[in-house]
Amino acid sequence: MIEVDMMKKVQVREQDPKVRATNFDEVCLGYNEEEAMAESTRCLNCKNPKCVEGCPVSINIPGFIQKVKSGEFKEAADIIAESSALPAICGRVCPQESQCEGKCIRGIKGESVSIGKLERFTADWAREHGIKPEVKAEKKGKKVAVIGSGPSGLTCAGDLAKMGYDVTIFEALHKAGGVLVYGIPEFRLPKDAVVQPEIENVKALGVKIETDVVIGKSVTIDELLEEEGFDAVFVGSGAGLPKFMGIPGEQALGVFSANEFLTRNNLMKAYRDDYDTPIARGKKVVVVGGGNVAMDAARTALRLGAEVHVVYRRSEAELPARVEEVHHAKEEGIIFDLLQNPVEILEDDKGWVKGIRIIKMELGEPDESGRRRPVEVPGSEYEIECDTVIMSLGTSPNPLISSTTKGLEINRRKCIVADEASGATSKSGVYAGGDAVTGAATVILAMGAGKAAAKGIDEFLSK
Repeated sequence: MIEVDMMKKVQVREQDPKVRATNFDEVCLGYNEEEAMAESTRCLNCKNPKCVEGCPVSINIPGFIQKVKSGEFKEAADIIAESSALPAICGRVCPQESQCEGKCIRGIKGESVSIGKLERFTADWAREHGIKPEVKAEKKGKKVAVIGSGPSGLTCAGDLAKMGYDVTIFEALHKAGGVLVYGIPEFRLPKDAVVQPEIENVKALGVKIETDVVIGKSVTIDELLEEEGFDAVFVGSGAGLPKFMGIPGEQALGVFSANEFLTRNNLMKAYRDDYDTPIARGKKVVVVGGGNVAMDAARTALRLGAEVHVVYRRSEAELPARVEEVHHAKEEGIIFDLLQNPVEILEDDKGWVKGIRIIKMELGEPDESGRRRPVEVPGSEYEIECDTVIMSLGTSPNPLISSTTKGLEINRRKCIVADEASGATSKSGVYAGGDAVTGAATVILAMGAGKAAAKGIDEFLSK
């Protein structure tokens, strides 16, 4: 029996930092049955569960945890499945510390219940025991097209299928999964073991997935509605267009966007010797940015054999990445150069990166986001020698869909304008959610938007 301290989480097992820095195996090993049941005893089973309020897809968190506590793991999985189509993914990559666990009453005087790890355990148990989702709704005889097979698209499609709609997902890439397969590294989210089975569960609901279909080129939204017989369309195409700083030298050989670097490594398996899809493996890599994607790029470059520096213009307190990701990155040996900002990328006589010029920063008054604005320190410039620079400064939606769809309103950030509660856009029958609407955000927020849009589409088609 595991002795449980009600004020502290049951610790989850992880790979040793020195070992995992050399491989792409999953860092976190998760709970076993005994550990999960022990951790679940810490849940207070609140009558007014704040954790549920903090969950963008409103999982009945106390309900599934009580089932884990009693060893009823299938029943726990069934409860989660009522709200989430991707529990094994969410249990791994959601920022629980600022959502469900951040609201946990247990966390007021001690550590919150490890909700994310319990969700992961439950989903993994269900997968390993062959538990599949069930569809009970009668067919409605109406067709819905879903653009993009990332978290918002998969969620919207799964919910609509459960309601009885005939759903087809159109994916631009050759493999379904969106950011789940191209953006998040294997050591955080295993593709074959975790992502693919969850996609198969959505397909088991009756959802069809067509890959290599670029909406706006292969077919337009207008054509889907007017010629292909679809009654509604959901746009969950994400935000895959990378941003750059506009500084001198950004066109040098050896400068990547984090998007390209991670896509080549994750989707195209550049890290594996048995795949003929190589990527430039720098010996000294500078990653510019401080979000989760920056941590993913830095930790990937480290595993490819590089010394890695993360350059971020604010202090550690303002790092937007999850605390867990920063902690793991530091454990693995990544160097953080904080309160510093690039001003130029230096090139050799053949056009390759040879270094980066940095200026030191200090924090001034808060900006519109509430964070203190970084201000340059005059005369503080210096150089870091490197052969690769990875820009991780955020992404925006590709304008292809909005530019080929009549009557679809976008804002100044090129994001589709959609109602937060229903996903409805300015074009009748067209709904949107996830990063295509908000800009780059989290997996679970995209799922929440997909869920809301499915409800909105159902209401629209039921009139």
